[in-house]
Amino acid sequence: MSVALSEFARNLNVETAFTVLAVARALKARGKDVVELEIGDSPFESTAAAKAAGERAIQQNQSHYCPSPGLPVFREGAARFVREEFAIPAQAENIVVGAGAKIFQQYFCEAFLNPGDGALVFSPHFPTFLPNIERRQARAVLAPLRQEQAFRPDVSYIENFLANDPAPKAIFLNSPHNPTGGVATVEDLQKIADIVRGKNVAVFSDEPYCHMVWRGRHRSLLEQPGMMDQCVAAYTFSKSYSMSGWRLGFAVAAAPVADAIGKMINTSLSCVPPIVQLAGLAALERDGGERDRVMQLFREKVVLLTRGLNTIEGVHALDPTATFYVFPNVAAICNRLGITSHGLALYLLEGADDNFGVACLGGECFGAAGAGFLRFSCAEPNDRLQQALDFLPLAFSRHDRVAAYLERNPAFRLSHTD
Repeated sequence: MSVALSEFARNLNVETAFTVLAVARALKARGKDVVELEIGDSPFESTAAAKAAGERAIQQNQSHYCPSPGLPVFREGAARFVREEFAIPAQAENIVVGAGAKIFQQYFCEAFLNPGDGALVFSPHFPTFLPNIERRQARAVLAPLRQEQAFRPDVSYIENFLANDPAPKAIFLNSPHNPTGGVATVEDLQKIADIVRGKNVAVFSDEPYCHMVWRGRHRSLLEQPGMMDQCVAAYTFSKSYSMSGWRLGFAVAAAPVADAIGKMINTSLSCVPPIVQLAGLAALERDGGERDRVMQLFREKVVLLTRGLNTIEGVHALDPTATFYVFPNVAAICNRLGITSHGLALYLLEGADDNFGVACLGGECFGAAGAGFLRFSCAEPNDRLQQALDFLPLAFSRHDRVAAYLERNPAFRLSHTD
C-alpha cells in the first residue's frame, strides 16, 4: 500500500465483541458447538408492530430521502415516549434520529470537544467511547467503577475532574451500565446535576438498556432540572425491541444541539431510512406489552446465569441491577491459572475443549479496570446457558489445556498475580 494510513486509523481500537463473534462463528462453521455469550444482541424476534410497519412502509414506497434530523412524525413520537416513560421534558425539536445509539458518541464529541479537552469516562467502559474522544484529539480521563460499590459512578471523581483537569469539557455516563450491569441511582444523578449545572461541561448519557432495569425504573440525567441544556442522552431500539439489525436510535438534547447533530447526520448519513423510522415509531406506540414480556424473559436469564456462576469456586458475581450482562470477578481463577481474564475468555472458546466452547469477553475489552472480570451476555436459550455453566468448572480444571493454550498464546500469561 503506497498511501500511509493516518495515526488514528493505524491505532483504532474496536468493540472486541464483534471480533470474538467472528472467531465464534468461524469455529461453528467448522463444526464446533459454541454457546455465544459474547455479543450484546437479543435472541428474540423484532417486535410485531415494528415488523408489520416496516413491511407496510416498503409497500407504500417510503424508501426515499427524508429530513436529516428525522421524520417529523418520528420526532414527535419519540418526544412523547420519553416524556411519558422517563419524565424527560422533551419536544420534537429535542429529538434527532441516528443509526443506533453508538453513532451519537461520535456526534457528541464533534459537538463539544476540541483538541486537548478532557472527557471523564468511568471504567470499565464501553469500548467505543475512547476512539470517539480520540477522533477529536481530546483526552480521556478514566475514573474507576468498583464491584464493592455496585459499579455506581462515584461523584467525587467528577468533582475532582472539574476542579483539577486543565480543560474539563465532557463527562461520559452510561447507566444502566455495559458491561457491569450497575445503575446510577436517582440520588447519584441529582448530585451529578448539581455539580455540573451551569458549568461549561457537557454530559453524554448512554441509555440503551432503559427497559432492562430490574429494581425500580430507569432514571435519566435529563429528568434533572436544567440538564436538557448540558446533556445528550442516547437511546436505541436494539435491546428493548430486538431491532439491532434495523440500526435505529435517537438522541434527546437541547434544540440547538439537536440541530447541530442533524447537520452532522446531513454530512455523513444523509438520513436514517424512513422505513426504519416508521417501524421504530410503531414499536414505541404499540409494542410496549410485548417489550415488557420479553424483558422478563431476559430477567430470568440473568438470574439463571448469576446464580449458576456464584456456585463456581473462584467466581463472584453481583446480581446486576440492570442489563442482560453478568460481570463476574474471576481474578482468583486467573491468578491460579496464570492467565489474563481476556485470555481466559478466549481459552473457554478455543482451547478448553475440541468440540465445545463458550464465547464471552474478558474484562480488559472494557479497559484496564476490567482486568480480572469476564462479561457474559444472556442472549442464548436457557438450556444453552445451563450448558455453559456446567462446562465452566470443567474447563477451569483442565490445567494441561490451559498450559497448552498459553504456550500457543504467550501474550495471555499473567505477568503477576494480584
